[in-house]
Amino acid sequence: MAAKRFLAYLYSDYGMLVVLVLLSVIISLLTIKEQFPEGGRAGDQLGKRIANAQGAEARVLAITRPTQGDQAFVERLKERVVGGGGAWLGHVQGDPQDARRELERLNTAGSKITTMATVQATSGWKVLETVGTRFPALGNPEILSPQGYRWPTFLKKDNLINVANQIAVIAIIAIGMTMVIITAGIDLSVGSLVALSAVVVAWCITHWFGGLAASGIGLLAAVLMAIGLCAGIGLFTGIMITRFSIPPFIVTLAMMLIASGVAFMITDGDSIFDTIPDAFKWLGVGADLGVPNAVVLMVVLYAVAHVVMEHTPFGRHIYAVGGNPEAARLSGVPVKRVLVLVYTICGALAGLGGIIVASQLKSGDPNFGQLYELMVIAAVVVGGTSLLGGEGKILGTLIGAFIIAVIQNGMNLKGLESYPQKVMLGMVILGAVLLDQLKKKATARSVTSSS
Repeated sequence: MAAKRFLAYLYSDYGMLVVLVLLSVIISLLTIKEQFPEGGRAGDQLGKRIANAQGAEARVLAITRPTQGDQAFVERLKERVVGGGGAWLGHVQGDPQDARRELERLNTAGSKITTMATVQATSGWKVLETVGTRFPALGNPEILSPQGYRWPTFLKKDNLINVANQIAVIAIIAIGMTMVIITAGIDLSVGSLVALSAVVVAWCITHWFGGLAASGIGLLAAVLMAIGLCAGIGLFTGIMITRFSIPPFIVTLAMMLIASGVAFMITDGDSIFDTIPDAFKWLGVGADLGVPNAVVLMVVLYAVAHVVMEHTPFGRHIYAVGGNPEAARLSGVPVKRVLVLVYTICGALAGLGGIIVASQLKSGDPNFGQLYELMVIAAVVVGGTSLLGGEGKILGTLIGAFIIAVIQNGMNLKGLESYPQKVMLGMVILGAVLLDQLKKKATARSVTSSS
């Protein structure tokens, strides 16, 4: 019984989790192909093969690209070969011309090679296939590369991290949008606030905090100023909605145009990019815990938002305002204050999203954030939040964001262009709203029949 109740809870509150799992399974099956290990893991595997097969007779030349992953491959390969008693002849790191020059040098020196150890990308170089005839002094070396295996490209670690990183900004902004939509509102300005935040932080760093010489405190100050400006815009939006009873759609549409226009005015339509220090990339590009810092921030914010929405009076007030604002007011809920706070939070999170985008691209551009409002609303709706207000879950929004990210990633992996992706995203949004309506009707019928 406990298991059935738990499954019923998951279906009622997080039914789209099933959709996310099914999508992941389908895309995984569609992207199964031969994969090849990389980095240290690849070097360890190939080094073991060479050591076990040739032992002390091995004379190995490694041929790789000039990448960090290939450097790790060489280090582990060398360790295994030398540990097995073999001879390490060196490492060619570059292009086919570099490989040819090294082979010519070894041929002139009369060095024998038993194995040319390559990564998958260099194993097909033509210069390696004719070594036996062009460089007879080298012998007849064998070309070896790491053995492949069948595995979905979608489930590769780098791809999964990439999925999370690509959706991080949308997901973070969607926290605020979830609160707004639960109150039966909408905020169309978040995309423009992303652009405004990115432009303001870049402008402040350039003109007020030393540009390329900006200190950590200066960068933090610029970040707080940009987020504070966007939070102030959200505060103004909330006041206009509550004080003058202007529909949220109209107010936020106006703020979308104003914020976008101000961003273009600040930069004269140009991008600010050559005066931003590398240290500013920490939030958007850094990965202190092995995953992008933006993803870590996303997880922390969702944990905090979940606690706020599920276990605090403020969270309960948000649901009450969205369910029935008049009843909430009569019950003592400060309806206007809740609405102002919700729009302020949404503006602040949009500003934070702009900071992350600016950090990732190390620039501020007024064109950032285009169509972000639609992606954010889609994540919220797909995650199960009702556009009529009063219903929705923060974690459901996170699931909705990942559904969108998984669909986009799957279509990218299959080589589909952006146009079919738009069609698919529109169908997903429509399907999510349809499922929501069907669930409401089913719930209403069950209540009617039980009464």
